[in-house]
Amino acid sequence: MAEAAARSDEVIAALPEPALRSPAQRAAAAAASSEARALRAAFLGVHADAVYDELTEGRTRYLRVDALADGAATAFPGLVPTPERLATERSRPQADKEGDEIDQGLFFRAVLRSPTAGPHLLDAMLRPTPRALGLLPEFLRTGEADLGSVRLVRTDGAARLTMCRDDCLNAEDDQQIDDMETAVDLALLDPGVEVCLLRGGEMTHPRYRGRRVFSAGVNLKTLHGGGISLVDFLLRRELGYIHKILRGVLTENAPGGLPATVEKPWVAAVDTFAIGGGCQILLVFDYVLAASDAYVSLPAAKEGIIPGASNFRLGRAVGPRLARQMILGGRRLRAGEPEARLVFDEVHESEALDEAVEGALRRLRGSAVLANRRMLNLAEESQSEFQTYMAEFALQQSLRLYSSDVIDKVGRFAASS
Repeated sequence: MAEAAARSDEVIAALPEPALRSPAQRAAAAAASSEARALRAAFLGVHADAVYDELTEGRTRYLRVDALADGAATAFPGLVPTPERLATERSRPQADKEGDEIDQGLFFRAVLRSPTAGPHLLDAMLRPTPRALGLLPEFLRTGEADLGSVRLVRTDGAARLTMCRDDCLNAEDDQQIDDMETAVDLALLDPGVEVCLLRGGEMTHPRYRGRRVFSAGVNLKTLHGGGISLVDFLLRRELGYIHKILRGVLTENAPGGLPATVEKPWVAAVDTFAIGGGCQILLVFDYVLAASDAYVSLPAAKEGIIPGASNFRLGRAVGPRLARQMILGGRRLRAGEPEARLVFDEVHESEALDEAVEGALRRLRGSAVLANRRMLNLAEESQSEFQTYMAEFALQQSLRLYSSDVIDKVGRFAASS
């Protein structure tokens, strides 16, 4: 592997920077990369379990996706890009990158396809983050945590998470993913919390000044600038905090060797809109409320990327026809439409939404709710099916990040905003 990677690197190093290459030079770089990737894929097809066992010491260590990728770069030179190489890539606009993250996509597809390595990695990603464990004592004492893009407050047994990136309408980037997972961990680990709420904060944007906004989806400006990563954003988001909302946080082994997860019911309130990633999150919540003028959308075709696990979950919620209309056709689903009741459990006028949210929080307390939500989630979404989906997502999303149509679309968006 190391020799094949070195040959590919030599060819690419002799060429100008990606933005300055002629069509023939771009073709030469693509051919060199493709040859090396074919060898990586063949190697992983045979040795993925052995690689994973080497990195995790026989699956006795639980490494998150970032640590696993970094470890693979050191232990198996040429298999995935090194942190230093990725740092260089990260400093470039998306259009000027070499596409090294595609090799990470190949790696994680192989790991997640494995019936032994895949479940172990999912368990690793369900464990609380070191940042959350470090903040937990203070949060238990005060009931408050300001994480930057997310504020967390515990009142009356409810953990209230507020997304507060008012500068970009709660558009997501790597930092918000870290803040969200930390907040989810804290809410789940706090024994004083019975139920959790996620809501957007008030915005300062002229069009939405003073109004709450749930989420504008992925931050396309950041994507254009090269700041949206496969591992720290796209994979961590799905395998981390969103999966924890659904499954709970994995703490330690219970008596008898059974895995111990801490789960809570989750409520979401959409005051204006939940676009892209914001809509994706709603699909794992137990109860969703909306203002009467709110809407959801999944503009995947417009942006060119895959909308997380929505292709896996949305059809189950709204049916295959409507799912295709939203994902492939970009249909915007407004709260007042009859079909919106497949996404929203309650719709209220804006002035009545606060009271309705409090009512939902009261109804979702109790041990019987926890037991039944667990069984509902097991029946609706098996972990093995999720694992299979995420294996293919890891590769396909990495390819989409570097496709010409995505680069062109986010470039036009950045230029017009």
